[in-house]
Amino acid sequence: MSAASGSPPAWPFLRFGLLVTGEAEEAHAHMLFRSLEATGICNFAVIRRVNQLRPRTSARRLKVTGTTQPVTKRAEEEISFPTRRHLRESVHNFVILLDDLEHDSRTMVREVCKMYRKALDHVLKQDEPSRASMHFLVNMLEAYYFGDPDAVNAVLALNPPLAATEEDVEEIRNPKAVLKQLFPRFHEIDHGGEILALLDVTRVLANPENCAFLRTLFAWCVKVLERHPHWEDVAPTSDLFHLSDGIMSYVTGAQIGNS
Repeated sequence: MSAASGSPPAWPFLRFGLLVTGEAEEAHAHMLFRSLEATGICNFAVIRRVNQLRPRTSARRLKVTGTTQPVTKRAEEEISFPTRRHLRESVHNFVILLDDLEHDSRTMVREVCKMYRKALDHVLKQDEPSRASMHFLVNMLEAYYFGDPDAVNAVLALNPPLAATEEDVEEIRNPKAVLKQLFPRFHEIDHGGEILALLDVTRVLANPENCAFLRTLFAWCVKVLERHPHWEDVAPTSDLFHLSDGIMSYVTGAQIGNS
């Protein structure tokens, strides 16, 4: 039966294009969002790997070049233009830029966020800021593996097995190095992909006092999904990610109000 003869219109399908800065993220970052894809109204796919943006530093003081000067040609080519292309393909498309925020860069997190935000806003129309956002994986993607030790143990067969922790995994200084200490043959692409295929983000975000940056990423996504006309039909029946009572990033959280 056609729409003209009375059938309901097709559900809009939301496509989130990911811009990522790491090799492991390029291969597997989309798997972080399996719980959202399970709603059947969206998918996540990497559309490009980009170079990290960082402010220039000197021995005397930090000089932020990206927040006061025009967007660089490289940022245009790697971030601005791919964002514009993806958004122009459909009004149901969105863009998320993901960057590892290593420990040494945390003191400049606001400046880094502004640089990425400027590269995104450079090609967005006045009414489009809500269609693109940037978020940090802290201190890197591998940190979140520690939030679901069952996934790690299933892949690496650690002995003794990795135990659950009440500590905030976003405070682990170098998660990748810790994994290699536990399992010297750890390969961030091969083993990382296997772990992410099993990783339960609801477990990672189970403590509302932990993982502010990851929770903010999921809060932005859910805010977008709530606009879907059938969200209430497919939405989880409980607050799986503690969006209502969990901590959010003081940096990237400002984007939620625009989504």
